[in-house]
Amino acid sequence: MIRIDDLIIGFDKGLRTVFASARSVRAVPGDELPDADLDSAQRSLAAALMRVNHAGEVCAQALYQGQALTARDSAARAALEQAAQEETEHLAWTERRIAELGGRKSLLNPLWYAGSFAIGAASGLLGDKWNLGFLAETERQVVRHLEGHLERLPPEDHRSRAIVGQMREDEARHATSALKHGGAELPAPVRAAMQVSSKVMTGTAFVL
Repeated sequence: MIRIDDLIIGFDKGLRTVFASARSVRAVPGDELPDADLDSAQRSLAAALMRVNHAGEVCAQALYQGQALTARDSAARAALEQAAQEETEHLAWTERRIAELGGRKSLLNPLWYAGSFAIGAASGLLGDKWNLGFLAETERQVVRHLEGHLERLPPEDHRSRAIVGQMREDEARHATSALKHGGAELPAPVRAAMQVSSKVMTGTAFVL
């Protein structure tokens, strides 16, 4: 049963995710490294890639908050909330790096959040094994996405690479945790649909 208090809290979290600056408990990866002397093209590319990553973290926050809202099992809800907490740190890291690179966040973040929250809540209604399976598959696709960014980021941009590398480790752990808590493997057509929607989001956020 979804309580009105949960909806209010969820709405507040959504506003904070989209419009407020996130805070990290952990130190920002690569913070101790000197900033590279990137040329304008390299800086623009790195900023665009980090904008995509930030938009992805907005989506992750919305997904996990939507999933936690409709999760039935307390252990499943706890796993989702733990993942959401670490995604908040990723949100803070990418936002800070975007500012350092002189870039901007995606103009469509409110849209990314609303759509992802609806998808997360819907997956939760299907039952916890599918809810956690959706989490696991999402994280596996994110890991592959981040690996692609590590290949595209300028080799000299050690700060951005440190952030993306730590995010990749965290996302892989979230996928493993979701499967440990009983997540089911999603059908191939669902995984393919997720990949298509992810490409649309990342391609759009790269420019907007």
